[in-house]
Amino acid sequence: MPGLGTIVNGILIIIGGLIGLSFGRIFSSRFQETLLSACGLATFFIGTGGVLSQMLVLSDGKLATGGSIMMISSLIIGSIIGEGINIEKHLTNFGEWLKAKSGSHGDAGFVNGFVSASLVVSIGAMAVLGPINEALYGDHSVLYAKAMLDLIFVLLLTLTKGKGCLFSFIPVVIIQGTITILAGVIKPLMTPEAISALTFVGSILIAAIGINMVWDKHIRVSNMFPSVVVAVVWAFIEGSFA
Repeated sequence: MPGLGTIVNGILIIIGGLIGLSFGRIFSSRFQETLLSACGLATFFIGTGGVLSQMLVLSDGKLATGGSIMMISSLIIGSIIGEGINIEKHLTNFGEWLKAKSGSHGDAGFVNGFVSASLVVSIGAMAVLGPINEALYGDHSVLYAKAMLDLIFVLLLTLTKGKGCLFSFIPVVIIQGTITILAGVIKPLMTPEAISALTFVGSILIAAIGINMVWDKHIRVSNMFPSVVVAVVWAFIEGSFA
């Protein structure tokens, strides 16, 4: 059944959020602050690990870097597109709407939690490859694995950032559902080089989310989101002319 993995993913995000909400009331603000730092550090190093795995190559017994031009170009072009569309504004406005509809007027961290959690669970190769494998081959395994990881992430984020994180299931269902529908069109683009580029640039954005969480920065990661699309197209075109 195409879409089953995404449905399971969304349900487990909700479950993770509900568990996080239940236990979040137990912890004092001091515990929540430390847990937020722990989540941020974990997110940062997961992203950093993904970047290094794609950027560093072993050549003649020495480590060398690769893909720098693709990475820089994708981030710059993607950021220009994202800022032009102003994805963050639209995502924030949607978060404000959810805040009002869910009766969370007094929750000052609702929108920030929604945006942060949505980015964490929506960026990455699994969010693209999972729906494609499911739609074309009936293979749910990638999405089931992602669903379990998302449950843990959303649970931990909800402990510290509150109710807004729970609603991150909405962009996940929309994005992955769209990829499921368009799987036949997208699959030819997903060459090994394109998957590597997606992982590379997506991991940078994940690391940036961690920086925002730990160092209280405001990198507009959502406005950089088109960078992953640019990276895939760049790698596909580059591979076609190789």
